[in-house]
Amino acid sequence: MSEPVSDPAFPLDTDAMPWIPTGPGKSFRPLRFEPGGWSELMRLEPGSGAPLHRHSGEVHAYCLSGAREIIGTGEIAGPGSYVYEPAGTVDAWRATGDGPCVLLLKITGTIEYVDADGRVVETIDTGTQRDTYLTWCAEQGAPPSERILGKDFT
Repeated sequence: MSEPVSDPAFPLDTDAMPWIPTGPGKSFRPLRFEPGGWSELMRLEPGSGAPLHRHSGEVHAYCLSGAREIIGTGEIAGPGSYVYEPAGTVDAWRATGDGPCVLLLKITGTIEYVDADGRVVETIDTGTQRDTYLTWCAEQGAPPSERILGKDFT
């Protein structure tokens, strides 16, 4: 009787992937896009962060290195910290310390960035993040990875 054999896992060499800029002091390495959400590594330089925003779906954030401060609460999430943000969470945060903060994120739904009056000024979802990746690939002359793209849902 033969033993079962694993299916291929198709690992990504994330250390070899470039950081794709998404804003001042902010970049990402996309890991996977799906119709309901995406996974990424996010890198924030000290002092940069995410302004006030609201989540329509869950966010799972695991800090790989550096630290971030949740603005308004003063909570610090450093290396090894896991933060769960349920749908409806409104928050803002910034990288603290001397080095970059790198997070592993699993995001579902949309992220709505809001101004001081609560008006939505920008919306990010799996489609906009996927488009950012595809645009970067086209500008660099690099073929997009099918492992990252997931199913075509455009």
